[in-house]
Amino acid sequence: MGKSLFGSSAGARALYEEAGRVLGRDLAGVSFEGPESELTQTGVCQPALFVHGFAVLSALRERGLLERIDLAMGLSLGEVTACAAAGVFDFTTGLRIVAERGRLMQVACERSEGSMAAVIGEPREAVLALCREFDVEAANFNAPGQIIISGERPRIAAAVAAAKGRGMGKVVPLNVAGAYHSRLMEPARAAFEAFLGAIPFAPPRFPILSNTTGRQVPDPPSIKAALARQIVSPVLWEDCMRGAAAAGVTEFWELGPGGVLAGLARRTDKSWKVRSFSEFADIAA
Repeated sequence: MGKSLFGSSAGARALYEEAGRVLGRDLAGVSFEGPESELTQTGVCQPALFVHGFAVLSALRERGLLERIDLAMGLSLGEVTACAAAGVFDFTTGLRIVAERGRLMQVACERSEGSMAAVIGEPREAVLALCREFDVEAANFNAPGQIIISGERPRIAAAVAAAKGRGMGKVVPLNVAGAYHSRLMEPARAAFEAFLGAIPFAPPRFPILSNTTGRQVPDPPSIKAALARQIVSPVLWEDCMRGAAAAGVTEFWELGPGGVLAGLARRTDKSWKVRSFSEFADIAA
């Protein structure tokens, strides 16, 4: 993840080197070579995703691309990257923010027994009713018919079994470390809110949409509040995409690994123009 950016973009290489100095660990090495068991730990994965997304942005700008951004948003951790891109804080500050966010969420995962599952092909109302019945929470509204539920492991297991027994759409338990975007992350939210309180935020240079509402967060206090609340709130990603389109966005550019967000955009509205950039070959093309 990001190895070709490091090798071909001076700006991206500088970011990975700065990340190593700030974090005191070889983030580039684990991003490029793994092992996957280390890279997928929340405390490592979040800084790695942040640096990768910002490295893609740097490489695009080096080639004179993406000089104009009308609006930014990011799914979960990506919202911090969007804030950094909008100048709310610089790269180094953003890296420290995501490192602490990841650390706090890792601790919350270790102190709870949580899990998540994907419910595919069902409307929001049906999934919300399932959540109420089994006392779990909807964590992500990713696209029409793609919703993630989150909560205590036994409750998620019971909800999955019931959904399958009732003939609901595809229901898939997820291999995750904990119950993200649920009440089990409350200790992380409270500590993260306190951590953000001491960090200066600047007004964004262009609009940012919040996962918590799907609407714009216009000023530093509302951005801080949204970033903290997001840890325990559902990610309204479908709402963010529709909100961006309603605001006049005509083309979505995804900066990050895998093209997952582009897939969600196409699932939401096939008429939207979407491009994905993950490695240097995507940019050079």
